[in-house]
Amino acid sequence: MEASASLELAKHTLLVFGILLAVGTFSGLLARLARVPDVAVFLLIGMLLGPGMLGLVDIKTDSAVNQLILIFGSSYILFDGGASIRLKVLKEVWITIVVIATIGVLITAAITGAAAYYILGVPFIVALLLGATLASTDPATLVPVFKQIRIKDRVAQTVMSESAFNDAMGAIVTFAVLGVAMGAGEFSPGDAVMDLIKQSVFGIVIGGVLGYLAAFMISHERFGFLAEYAPVVTLMAVIGAYMSADGLHSSGFMAVFVFGIMLGNQESLGFRRVHHDETILEDFIMTTALIMRMFIFILLGSQVDFALMNKYLLGGVAVVTIFMLVARPATVFLCALPDRRARWSFKEMLFMCWTRETGVIPGALAGMLLGMKAPGAQIIASVTFIAILMTILIQATTTKWLARKLDLLVEQ
Repeated sequence: MEASASLELAKHTLLVFGILLAVGTFSGLLARLARVPDVAVFLLIGMLLGPGMLGLVDIKTDSAVNQLILIFGSSYILFDGGASIRLKVLKEVWITIVVIATIGVLITAAITGAAAYYILGVPFIVALLLGATLASTDPATLVPVFKQIRIKDRVAQTVMSESAFNDAMGAIVTFAVLGVAMGAGEFSPGDAVMDLIKQSVFGIVIGGVLGYLAAFMISHERFGFLAEYAPVVTLMAVIGAYMSADGLHSSGFMAVFVFGIMLGNQESLGFRRVHHDETILEDFIMTTALIMRMFIFILLGSQVDFALMNKYLLGGVAVVTIFMLVARPATVFLCALPDRRARWSFKEMLFMCWTRETGVIPGALAGMLLGMKAPGAQIIASVTFIAILMTILIQATTTKWLARKLDLLVEQ
């Protein structure tokens, strides 16, 4: 009987995967025809297929299948983004990235929390917990957008790098506030800073070491014995980087991002890539990242709880509007303007103000708060759903238009 139940579950999961691939393929074509980022279309299609409407896709947020897709999918997309980063550009803007991914998260959380406190009338600690949950940006959304829309290198790579580095800070702030909210302790700035340094350093070291080893085994003239297995090496290394970092209680996402940077800058490490092998690897990464986008955002859309979202709709929309139009611009200008080395122009900073989509990472944090029955978890989850929908459907779809208006678009 148990074997039969397992078999039926496996068949059902396989059917859902088939539906996701089929619908995702046609959704991608639709997005291309409409000339909008495919993540926005995937999200809408997911809402249509979810239990709130057609009911064709119903994978629970706390299921092992969902967690597997989110962890591996986000990691692989982030690795793909890291491989697009050029060290030459990173050296120019690293100060802005560090400041906006750390202090910037605190600024965003504080302003959004204040808005929630006054608009929603929730206790201050709950409002601050909401602000912390929304404060980090989402690499799984931003990387695909910048892959499809060619923006000026240093702007695109700064935003992508920030999204990779700020997930650790967002999680630290969220759980520090949660500890206070649940009476588990008081917030210690010193402990938080040490935790952030530990997560960052371990993540960077693990990603750097595995990235160098992967480049060595793929591209070394004499010892590159895995050159023809390069796609498989990327899969192994992405999983290894994330799990190694996570096992050491550091940022798995940071590790896979740095791994991608190392593999994408092999020439800077002294390795030469054969053009044929490079093309095969790039095609594999592009296809795998596309499949992961389909799965992540169709599932994310299918899991939107309309009843919960509608419960706090008006107040939630007001909070998210301030989050988008006040908190993010304040964060960007306060963190990027003092960086005299980067010399950001007003147009570049204005563009960065608009591109900070919310998605998988804040959604996962909100889901964890619901599972832990944290104070105000329902209202936090409701506003997080609203933020995901508003930022992806409004900001992602207008990225190309804004870039063209600000003369930041690189015509292909």
